[in-house]
Amino acid sequence: MNLTKCYHELRYINNIVSNLWQFKYVKIMIKFEEAFDIVQKSAQFIFDAERINFIDSLGRILAEDVHSDINMPPFDKSAMDGFACRKEDIKNELEIIEVLPAGKIPEKTISQSQCTKIMTGAIIPEGADCVIMVEHTEISGENKIRFTAEKTMSNICYFAEDIKENDLVLKKGIEIKPQHIAVMASVGCTQVLVTRQPKIGIISTGDELVEPKESPAKSQIRNSNGYQLIAQVKRAGAIANYIGIAEDSEKVTFDTITKALKENDIVLLTGGVSMGDFDFVPEIMKQCGVDIKFRSIAVQPGKPTIFGTFNKNKFIFGLPGNPVSSYTQFELLVRPLILKLMGIFEQAVMLKLPMGAEYKRRKSLRKSFIPVNISNDGKVYSVEYHGSAHIHSYVFADGITSIEIGKEKLEIGEMVDVRQI
Repeated sequence: MNLTKCYHELRYINNIVSNLWQFKYVKIMIKFEEAFDIVQKSAQFIFDAERINFIDSLGRILAEDVHSDINMPPFDKSAMDGFACRKEDIKNELEIIEVLPAGKIPEKTISQSQCTKIMTGAIIPEGADCVIMVEHTEISGENKIRFTAEKTMSNICYFAEDIKENDLVLKKGIEIKPQHIAVMASVGCTQVLVTRQPKIGIISTGDELVEPKESPAKSQIRNSNGYQLIAQVKRAGAIANYIGIAEDSEKVTFDTITKALKENDIVLLTGGVSMGDFDFVPEIMKQCGVDIKFRSIAVQPGKPTIFGTFNKNKFIFGLPGNPVSSYTQFELLVRPLILKLMGIFEQAVMLKLPMGAEYKRRKSLRKSFIPVNISNDGKVYSVEYHGSAHIHSYVFADGITSIEIGKEKLEIGEMVDVRQI
């Protein structure tokens, strides 16, 4: 037997073995709901925490309850610019006995037919029980004013009406937003405990890929998946570690995955997870010690999505190479895992809205996720969408809706759940 014939026979046998291994996983394609449950249950812990300056905590996940160290307001204060007086005297001409800016302690007590000119936020002087608005007064003499409206509210922010000392003001597990930072500032929480941000390694695979700054040759395309995932990871509040493009080589793929698993909490690969001759990522994952939990989901787009764990505390996803598929499965599976590891257990908020037009599809064997936009009158319309490579369609989308297995169309007026993107 000559060497050429021997080589081709060995390659033929290898392809048969590879196809049998792939067939095993095709047979156990699972529903999306099961895949989601597997991913969530694989993370039985929350990352450790660190204390940082509160001004640097925007977008981080709060790891402790925050309580107030003071009463708010700490005193009765004026809700507006005006004149502090006794409500029983508002029909009388009032003498101005003091001018009181915010931050100054009153020196005089309000008596009958007297008032203090007061600024917003200033302490209500003793004896006063209301503040009449400047707009509802007129000057009636030297240092004297008269109330010109029919009635007035108290216009006073009362002591501790917002928050009492030791009240819970922020609960752990929230994503910190600007309004939360304002609350921290008001209660003196300048060093805040937040969960550690997961480090996410991002690998793109494929000899056809070049970096965005390069001009692709005839057989090449620019790597959009890697940079899309960097942005999605950052939006999820994690740290993106872009590793780069791995060539279609078993050794390079093995070395890249092994190093990525050591250095990151979650590893994301795109490409090389389907059924082609060079799609050997699943087998390489196994060689790296990854416990593969599933490798095929009954969804469209994103069927050849792989998920596995490494040493029980690290995670790896093999995402399809088409950009819509990788985008969608990140939002549906990866983002919820990142949030859970940081202590957030809430599901994505869905908008329940009516379809504005009928939507049909030709096949209904898988759960389908489609890009949609929302009209000004709150109706949902599918966006022109040519398939899982058509990432440009998502530029015009407000969200994603889904069609269940076995369902071929969405009717006009039918209520659907829209996940905003």
